[in-house]
Amino acid sequence: MKIFAALFFVAVVPAAAQKVEVPHKHDFAGITLIIRDDARREIQKDVDALTASPRHYQIKAERAKTYFPIIEKIFREEGLPEDFKYLVLQESALIPDAVSTSNAVGFWQFKDFTAMEMGLRVDRQIDERLNIAASSRAAARYLIKNNQFFENWLYALQSYQMGAGGVMKSVEDTQPNTNRMEITGKTYWYVKKFLAHKIAYEGGVKGTPRRQVVVYENRRRNTLSRLAKETMVDEVALRELNKWTKSGDIPDDRTYVVLLPVEGGEMPVIMEPTLTVSGTSRASDPAPDRKAPAKVMVTGRINGVRTVQAAPGDNVRSLAARSGVDVPKFLRYNDLKKSDPIVPGQVYFLSRKRLKGSEDFHKVSAGESLWVISQRYGIQIERIRRYNRLAEDVDPAPGTMLFLASKRPKSEPVIAKVDDPVQVSNEETFTWAVKSETVAEEVTSDPVPVNPVYGTKSLSGEVSAKGVDSLKILQANKTTPTLEDTTDLPIPLPADMLHTVKAKETLYGIARLYNLTVMDLVTINNLNLQEGIKPGQVLKLSDKMAKANPSADAGEKLTIQQEFFHEVKTSDTLYSISRQYNVTIKEIMEWNEKKDFSLSVGEKLRIIRSQ
Repeated sequence: MKIFAALFFVAVVPAAAQKVEVPHKHDFAGITLIIRDDARREIQKDVDALTASPRHYQIKAERAKTYFPIIEKIFREEGLPEDFKYLVLQESALIPDAVSTSNAVGFWQFKDFTAMEMGLRVDRQIDERLNIAASSRAAARYLIKNNQFFENWLYALQSYQMGAGGVMKSVEDTQPNTNRMEITGKTYWYVKKFLAHKIAYEGGVKGTPRRQVVVYENRRRNTLSRLAKETMVDEVALRELNKWTKSGDIPDDRTYVVLLPVEGGEMPVIMEPTLTVSGTSRASDPAPDRKAPAKVMVTGRINGVRTVQAAPGDNVRSLAARSGVDVPKFLRYNDLKKSDPIVPGQVYFLSRKRLKGSEDFHKVSAGESLWVISQRYGIQIERIRRYNRLAEDVDPAPGTMLFLASKRPKSEPVIAKVDDPVQVSNEETFTWAVKSETVAEEVTSDPVPVNPVYGTKSLSGEVSAKGVDSLKILQANKTTPTLEDTTDLPIPLPADMLHTVKAKETLYGIARLYNLTVMDLVTINNLNLQEGIKPGQVLKLSDKMAKANPSADAGEKLTIQQEFFHEVKTSDTLYSISRQYNVTIKEIMEWNEKKDFSLSVGEKLRIIRSQ
């Protein structure tokens, strides 16, 4: 079993005493939003209404401060931007049993069929829409799933109200991967309402709340009445926090998160048959004094390996001794050094972690280390590095998909975490405008993988290089990029008008590949957007498009002129990028109005070429 606490004190709420002004520029999920005056006036009216009553404002702010730590933790685990937590205020004001006129229920206002599609249990006994942890995880997965169609979190937000299909029909350009957008009077009302809640409550939810809760993961058949006695909490307060179990019974078909109230600043005393309390040797020993509860050793299993949860005040020696494990073994099992601190609430292993993780893949979140991932999935760090071809001193960047049970394909390199800007190598030399049929290729390195963002313009490209002693001059490779290497580049439609879905492909990416729209694919294949697509699935392409491209049917190679963007990686230089796309450095500098050769990781360079 696991427990973690959200403890708090009274916080000062910046309510109506000081008016909250809507800014002209606001950040949301990594996107800078420019709020135009017409939209700003609309949003300001909503902000004024939300902050008009200090009493009602503070009630909602206090609920948020109680529940937000739970939501934030789940969003980090799922990979959803934390800014989405303000959406729950807009949907339900964090009232667990809120019901809308359309019969949407709970914290995140799911209808029953959507809730069950997202894995929530909804029946006469249990309604997980009223469970803050379960429903928040379902909401995160729903938003992430919809974002696969847009690659734009603002439109994923809009889809929460009108569905992914509704957004695709109403929006011509979803601006994938953009980091800057405008909010105008024409922006969808739901988005503007969300911004009003975010702006109104950002200042009011800081600090610690008045109401204390402990999150308890129940993995056995139980009841709220029994749990109230075992933890010595008030049963009425316990039931008020856990309305998701209608009868008070907790089944054992899955792990259910139970919220325990903290009364008078005293933590609940958890006394389970599967737990041991230090200092007691017999099951018949009396319960510890409520005012001075004994330290509880919370044990469990991750990936089949026994674990123990650290308590406040634990160090390596005390935790190892309490767990009955030698200190050297404890350190080895958990990839720790003697000087490493023990983190209260963190789970530690009591035997060697597995060679494969409990899950096949994991998407790295910001600030997440390999050690944290190793502890979460019960897999040895050395195995994570081996599966993903990571050197000892290299950590993956946020957003990287790590392989936890098999080796990463060589064609999918891991993006390393870096802090320094990329510099052009002084050892590389070039000529500005000599067009050549050859490229210079370093003997010891491979080309950087292509990851462009598609646009549509034209200009023929060229490459030039002045040979140096350490380089071999090889014949230029004029082969058309393969589907695997250039999933974002438009290519001729295949003769059979069919496409077999590959791992990690999305409808949006496939549509861009063939210069179609997502709705074209949805209509032609009668797809359900909520079900998505799966590797190996065969998609039909438009017959009308086939007639428009007779040369593709005849197997002839079409010349496609393109403009796209290259995102700068750690190993990139202007010279290597020019070789990669068969253009000159001068052209890259002109297309991007660069004054010098400096590059920064994540910078997007405009590239124009014909194929």
